[in-house]
Amino acid sequence: RENAMTTVLERANYLDSKHAADIGHLMNCYASDPMGGGNPLSTEITPRLANELSKIPHAFSVICYVSGKPAGLINCFDAFSTFKCKPIVNVHDIVVVEEFRGQGISHFLLQDIQKIAVEKNCCKITLEVLEGNIPAKSSYIKFGFTDYELDPSHGKALFWEKEL
Repeated sequence: RENAMTTVLERANYLDSKHAADIGHLMNCYASDPMGGGNPLSTEITPRLANELSKIPHAFSVICYVSGKPAGLINCFDAFSTFKCKPIVNVHDIVVVEEFRGQGISHFLLQDIQKIAVEKNCCKITLEVLEGNIPAKSSYIKFGFTDYELDPSHGKALFWEKEL
């Protein structure tokens, strides 16, 4: 008897209770990982996350299931390039549960997002990655992502934040 694992991508319905629970679970896995900060999400955030995402018209997510188990998630937001006067898809989160890493799930998710971005006539897909996240950086480079710079003499773009 062969134990074939089935991998399925589903566009998340934020108001579906299973998808909502899986998004909360997967984001908690990410937050708990050292690359996600190493602290689980607050018990108030996890059950509310999908519902809050449903209120953002430019948010969309894709969940990856392996043999019925939630294995990966990609959360995206539609944005806009003023320089190219075209839409952009920004990948805000990519999650692959530890037990499913190394199986190409991030590429499977990114391929689906690329397909969506092409359908939306986007000029690019953007994401940020921690400098020390070597496995993710290698995966993104393999998929075709590069550092962003307008003019090499001014250096690469940096992702900054100001907490409120």
